[in-house]
Amino acid sequence: MKNFKKVIWIIVAIILVILIGGVIFGYYKKLTMEVKNPIAEIEVENFGTIKMELYPEKAPESVANFINLANRGFYNGTKFHRIVKDFMIQTGSKDGEGKENAKLSDLKEGGEEKEYTIKGEFIANGINNNIKFEEGIVGIARSDYMQYSPELKEESYNSGCSQFFIMTKENKGLNGLYTPFGKVIEGMDIVHKIENVEVKVPEDSKETGNTEKSTPVNPPVIKSIKVETNGAKYDLPKTYEPFDVMSWFYKNYNMGQ
Repeated sequence: MKNFKKVIWIIVAIILVILIGGVIFGYYKKLTMEVKNPIAEIEVENFGTIKMELYPEKAPESVANFINLANRGFYNGTKFHRIVKDFMIQTGSKDGEGKENAKLSDLKEGGEEKEYTIKGEFIANGINNNIKFEEGIVGIARSDYMQYSPELKEESYNSGCSQFFIMTKENKGLNGLYTPFGKVIEGMDIVHKIENVEVKVPEDSKETGNTEKSTPVNPPVIKSIKVETNGAKYDLPKTYEPFDVMSWFYKNYNMGQ
């Protein structure tokens, strides 16, 4: 009887060791498991496919924003509306002109029909994102309200939303002042083909004063953007109210009086 009880206790001890070992191994595996970065695949009509690796550890809000918009189909049908040779190609505006960003309803189910912005994730805005703007780097486009007043730094830095650009050549002047959140890993030849399409001065240049020759004559169209998250979940980014520059002008320059 004593031997039987002894055997039972030995079996119980072995089972406990196995269970505890399994828990410890699972915890260790979770800690040491390498989580692969998300990969975005951009299919551009009549051009080909561009693949980008995204960097959530450097720009978590920007990556989460991009992934949620892309996987909800926001970018499908958008155009590369601004192309500057030896600089970058830019897209992500629903109106095809760079004047309309995404709305909260594009970002999430049941969201309001109003535009939003996200925090700029770069050094000048207090974020330790040291990625350099070299060829192939993907960045978040934003407004520059500081051209009106140096006091509008925060409003400028946190004005990004759905528009993004892909560098076709290194530009050190952007380092630390714009959010880099990914890099092209396949299809730079496609990026350069897009870079070389015919461009013109915007049709409303007389009204806006924008004489930059960067508006494509036949804008390349994004057929779809799909992001493989490799099993990771990316929650919605923290959003902000867009800066109302016209109200600022009225307030500071007594316009309309």
